[in-house]
Amino acid sequence: MRPPMRSLSVLLTSALALAACSSGSDTSTDEATDAGSCAPSTGNVELTYTTWIPGIEDVVKLWNDKNPTIQVKVQTGPNGNGGTYANFFNQLKAGNAPDLGHIEYDALPSFRVQDGLTNLAACSEVTAAKDKFVDWTWGQVTFGEDNSVYGIPQDTGPMAMFYRKDLFEKNNIAIPTTWDEYTAAAEKVKTAGGYITNFSQSDISQFAGLSWQAGGRWFANDGTKWTVNFQDDNTKKVADYWQNLITKKLVSSVPPWTTEWDNAYNKGNAWTWVSAVWGANSIMSGAPDTSGKWAVAPMPQWTAGGTSAGNWGGSSTAVFKTSKHPYEAAKFALWLNTSDEALTALNKAAQLYPATKSGATLPALTEGVEFYGGQKIYEVFATASTQVAADFAWGPTMTDTYATASDGFKAVVSGTGTLNEALQTSQTKTIATLKSQAIPVAE
Repeated sequence: MRPPMRSLSVLLTSALALAACSSGSDTSTDEATDAGSCAPSTGNVELTYTTWIPGIEDVVKLWNDKNPTIQVKVQTGPNGNGGTYANFFNQLKAGNAPDLGHIEYDALPSFRVQDGLTNLAACSEVTAAKDKFVDWTWGQVTFGEDNSVYGIPQDTGPMAMFYRKDLFEKNNIAIPTTWDEYTAAAEKVKTAGGYITNFSQSDISQFAGLSWQAGGRWFANDGTKWTVNFQDDNTKKVADYWQNLITKKLVSSVPPWTTEWDNAYNKGNAWTWVSAVWGANSIMSGAPDTSGKWAVAPMPQWTAGGTSAGNWGGSSTAVFKTSKHPYEAAKFALWLNTSDEALTALNKAAQLYPATKSGATLPALTEGVEFYGGQKIYEVFATASTQVAADFAWGPTMTDTYATASDGFKAVVSGTGTLNEALQTSQTKTIATLKSQAIPVAE
């Protein structure tokens, strides 16, 4: 979803204190990995589905009108970290969770370690759909395991670079294709009176996407224990890079998702934004005075001629373990996230960028966009989506991880410490959180 993680709280951390914690959280237990039953229910079925997708009621109505024996009742709420995830955990504990829930990729492990999700691998229609999805998204819902499918990929957030084409041309500054060129451009932009971009001091999801592109891998699970490493060489490289821009004051540090942030782009104070596909709408709504002045290019690369992209955001539709109708729930989730009818409606209602390979060919994603000077910007993101590495894994307490990293990043922007020191602190605290919840950690 866009924009993800606007509200970084510790709701998930407190919600994770379920009874399941006391039994340990080994993600490789037979109970957790064996696919459950996927037999059709008898008689008419009513499913409940909780999400925060704008306009979702109209999309679900398309299903209900054609499937009188499987009706879906929509329940809407705030975004995941705004309260819906905490509600899910409380409902799971009480045994009254909805059949289906909207869960972002980086939150799925939190539900997995609490054994709150139905493994849909027994549903033949689900496993047969694997090749319909962009390869890396399937890894997000299977955790790279055989005989495991813990959600249906819904949308993605492949990253590219939005830039003020008019300002770059006016000041005769070349569009950067590498991160070294990006630094050189930042110096010229500063001379021209602007900033190359705004460094996000609180939304760590963007930094995760930048690290993903560079080859950083923060979490791993060997089937028994979690490994946490925010200090791998590639992540440190990314942190050092942005630390240099911060130290030289080549980037602004306005808090994201604020009026001040919008104004920086609307008034031409910030010239680029390396962001996800959903950023297109964020710029259109936040900087309306700049219509026709923006364009989109691939992310700068660490090596000239490289073809790597990061991802920022994205969601799945999961079936909770308490559902009595996994077959029907899986059938609806597949329709919602693979049918042209549903994908078109989701894009129209909420500008979701599909996780399916064919989704990139939707008419709305193949046409020129007036705000971006008529450029077919989604072609850039379609290519980027195929360049996202499939082996990036999220940890089981990401909201807590984001919160501690955000505290450190804010301090850095204020002149205290470095990004790498903030990441080291976040790593230490993340490991402590995992241990406090009896989640096995590799030493």
